[in-house]
Amino acid sequence: IAGMRQIIEKLQRDGKSNWIKQNQPEIWKKTFKYLQISGYLNYKLTGKFVDSVASQIGHIPFDYKRQKWANPANKFVFSAKLFPIEKQKLPELVPPGEIIGHVTSKAATETGLREGLPVIASGSDKGCETLGCGITDNKAVGLSFGTTATVQTTVKKYMEPLPFFPSYPSVIAGHWNPEIEIFRGFWLVNWFKNEFAHKEDQEAKQRGISTEKVLDEMLHKAPAGSMGLIVQPYWTSGIAEKHAKGAIIGFGDVHKKQHVYRALIEGLIYALRDGTERLSKRGKMNFEKIVVSGGGSQSDEVCQITADIFNQNVYRSQTHETSGLGAAIISSVALGFYKNIREAINNMVSYPYVFKPNDMNAQIYSRLYEDVYLKIYKTLEPLNKKIKEITGYPEF
Repeated sequence: IAGMRQIIEKLQRDGKSNWIKQNQPEIWKKTFKYLQISGYLNYKLTGKFVDSVASQIGHIPFDYKRQKWANPANKFVFSAKLFPIEKQKLPELVPPGEIIGHVTSKAATETGLREGLPVIASGSDKGCETLGCGITDNKAVGLSFGTTATVQTTVKKYMEPLPFFPSYPSVIAGHWNPEIEIFRGFWLVNWFKNEFAHKEDQEAKQRGISTEKVLDEMLHKAPAGSMGLIVQPYWTSGIAEKHAKGAIIGFGDVHKKQHVYRALIEGLIYALRDGTERLSKRGKMNFEKIVVSGGGSQSDEVCQITADIFNQNVYRSQTHETSGLGAAIISSVALGFYKNIREAINNMVSYPYVFKPNDMNAQIYSRLYEDVYLKIYKTLEPLNKKIKEITGYPEF
């Protein structure tokens, strides 16, 4: 009725527990606990089947609104029906910031960690990343320039960033991280590098620098707007745009490799701006600050393009590895180094890099974004459907 049949079927297929139950019932019958990687590592370190509420993101029967295992009797929580795992097979859940247990002597021998070290409930990679960016409320938004690019903020009240799509539990206990994903995201940089940047790769080796550094230099060889070349970066379709495909439009004989690469970066940032605006509108939020993180944020050029496309100041903290920093923040509070998360952030997060928009570039980007980029999906959607119909190209 809601038009989500294909998505539901995909989720059921992706659920590893469903596959085991259907194809290896004898193994499922003998299974004592079914854990996320985080829960398995906690068990190996402490001997306890305990995991953090903030790590429960995946194909599991989790009630995201109530932040606990889903009750199969609750007809409004679909995860219990999509992934019907017996409750006794699931680990105990604790709020982030609690001490789960301590490193056992066996784990100490196997890892080199000191016996008795406390193991602290943390959270997902993106959740820790958002905390490591210093984002504790919905006045700021984090852009993650990772393999999957994301827009994420922190809220005190549960909301769905997209219809039927949950907010994930935050590493801050009792909070949520509504998120919008750009599937593939900065994976596109690797795609471009592997398929088209062999010359730049060789040059990088000769100069003793990374290929990404050489590609960054290419960004200066093309103007803002890439001479009209525009990318829709949906190399993998998402839930909101299930008929989307990647597209590059506007080619002319003036275009060279540098225009294609800059257009890829610009397309990713257009998509992140679109996601940010959707999140802002749906949650009635006004983001006053943009913080970037992840591998792609190491590039000053990419951060400057972001500032120009958003037409706002963009902040980058002292490290692009903000996921590790977020885990350190939650641990520092749990161990009593700081009284609360706010005090920890004030002492552990700084923003030494601020990228301010270039007015001329911002004007170009604003027109391309509003007059062209936002219209690409709807324009190409019927053609993408035809492509699938003719070629049998998979929906997801």
